[in-house]
Amino acid sequence: MLKKISFLFALGLLLYSCSRVPLSGRNQLSLVGNQELLPLAYEQYDQVLAESNLVTNTSQGQMVVRVGRRIADAVESYLKENGYEDELKGFAWDFHLIQEDIVNAWCMPGGKVAFYTGIMPICEDETGVAVVMGHEVAHAIAHHGRERMSNGLLLNGLLGGAQAAMGQNPTLTQNLFLQAFGVGGQLGMLKFSRRHELEADQLGLNFMALAGYDPRAAPDFWERMNNAGSGERPPEFLSTHPGPNRRIEQLNKQMPTAMEYYEKSQKR
Repeated sequence: MLKKISFLFALGLLLYSCSRVPLSGRNQLSLVGNQELLPLAYEQYDQVLAESNLVTNTSQGQMVVRVGRRIADAVESYLKENGYEDELKGFAWDFHLIQEDIVNAWCMPGGKVAFYTGIMPICEDETGVAVVMGHEVAHAIAHHGRERMSNGLLLNGLLGGAQAAMGQNPTLTQNLFLQAFGVGGQLGMLKFSRRHELEADQLGLNFMALAGYDPRAAPDFWERMNNAGSGERPPEFLSTHPGPNRRIEQLNKQMPTAMEYYEKSQKR
């Protein structure tokens, strides 16, 4: 009887702890709140910046900041207009380019974004940067990291959530955070599942379009990204990503919706 009650309690808690991803509508597990997650994310972000060579007063460095702010403004406006303003609680946008020959970029919870100079030649121009920026911002807006950490808490039997876990075992909580975000050393690489990557593709396509960047550039960017790893180990950016054909197929399916956002952005 006790086991049955415990099971029903756990099931009820899981159902209560589900949330919906803005725009996609997918249900996701949400045992972790921003009050627990964001301090960990900001601490890790500050550590990465402190250990990195930041690029600021260059055309590329300024481009990353400009594109980031433009997409952040468009996403914030869209979410507020559609009743999703709570998704932005605790966000403090920040954008940096890091001097490192790594083909990668990422966005921490709360809107903390880093690009590496190694990805800039593949971006080619501002619209290419917008493809990557939209994708990475989508991970944060969709709370993919929170979902991964929630799954980690569940697997460790910590149904009480992060707050209880931190009180019981702060080291475990820190380890779960690092596992959820794949953060290691100064590289700060975030690795998500293929499901999360496809969702970030879909949302990111819409986000760049909302900001006035032509979404039709996205398939070309992913072709270039795939070719960058031809004959060698694929770029770290693609380590857990879907295959290029599937990715481009999904982007093309989403393109009519993204083009509607883009056309509206051109009339403002």
